[in-house]
Amino acid sequence: MASLVFPGTIPLTNLKPPSLISTKNTSFITCNVTEPVNRNDNGKPYMPSLVAQQGTLPSFLTSNHYEKNYSAQKTTQKNGTKLRIFSGTANPSLSQEIACYMGLDLGKIKIKRFADGEIYVQLQESVRGCDVYLVQPTSPPANENLMELLIMIDACRRASAKTITAVIPYFGYARADRKTQGRESIAAKLVANLITEAGADRVLACDLHSGQSMGYFDIPVDHVHGQPVILDYLASKAICSDDLVVVSPDVGGVARARAFAKKLSDAPLAIVDKRRHGHNVAEVMNLIGDVKGKVAVMVDDMIDTAGTIANGAALLHQEGAREVYACTTHAVFSPPAIERLSSGLFQEVIITNTIPLSEHKYFPQLTVLSVANLLGETIWRVHDDYAGGIESFCNLGID
Repeated sequence: MASLVFPGTIPLTNLKPPSLISTKNTSFITCNVTEPVNRNDNGKPYMPSLVAQQGTLPSFLTSNHYEKNYSAQKTTQKNGTKLRIFSGTANPSLSQEIACYMGLDLGKIKIKRFADGEIYVQLQESVRGCDVYLVQPTSPPANENLMELLIMIDACRRASAKTITAVIPYFGYARADRKTQGRESIAAKLVANLITEAGADRVLACDLHSGQSMGYFDIPVDHVHGQPVILDYLASKAICSDDLVVVSPDVGGVARARAFAKKLSDAPLAIVDKRRHGHNVAEVMNLIGDVKGKVAVMVDDMIDTAGTIANGAALLHQEGAREVYACTTHAVFSPPAIERLSSGLFQEVIITNTIPLSEHKYFPQLTVLSVANLLGETIWRVHDDYAGGIESFCNLGID
């Protein structure tokens, strides 16, 4: 059993991915990332190495498209840099992992709640003239975490920070991005305005629910995709490419699933057609595509109550799918998601740590992958104004 790696420590072992065995008549799935993140059999995540060591980073973090002097330049800039990273209370473990990957310490900040629930924020160190990065997903409780982020931004602005970047691994209210019927609010635009008016100069977000959400901000937005991390893990599994099919759980996710399938040996695509009767309520209608005897990989940006993806998995089994995997970046896991996901419909549920999970939400089929290295590398590239070839950013999954 692999032991957990705590922030600031070096893991005793580095697990290497199993070799993808190939024969004359059989081909296996391939992608451009090959270093997996493993887990224990009890469903609890194995934390990846938080310290960048020679030869231990996945290929998408060691792109050959860097200029030769970029790594040395970045190492030099770490000493005496005016970059500061602060963490909110929403996901401090992810913030610590990001800081460890970057070779920096988290900034000292005091965050507390008054008796009536009001939030108090005070920076415990100077940020005058510094480029400040605030790591705070607006995950549940969304309203409290969002308000905390706004107050953190305001504190940095009043402390004369040079630039303020809101690093939002999970952007709440992203589903309210358009009007589907009369007299509805577009909360995604409202939240974007709040972050901008609070004083943020830039936003770094991971897997927004829809691409148009970037247009709601009047400041630059760096959109990072978690696909490389999940593709990295799937590439370590000896799944025959002829047996693989990527499934979109709804029509709206077809573009995401198609991009995912293209990177998995250009796998075929299937679509679950559903009709929604209300929020968090979905009825599966039919399946477009062939999944009989196949290993189906369902891809979505988030799992909330798991109604859509569970109904889709049940339909895939009815249509003859051999195994069903669920892959998603954001694990919101509102009740009764755990019961649905652990009911035996899924061979494995693969998520990332953009949203922290409490102990009672782990189950045997769960695999948690870390996006800390991905976000840390993105922060360095944004901070250094790295203007490398577009291929480098494609490998990182950055828009």
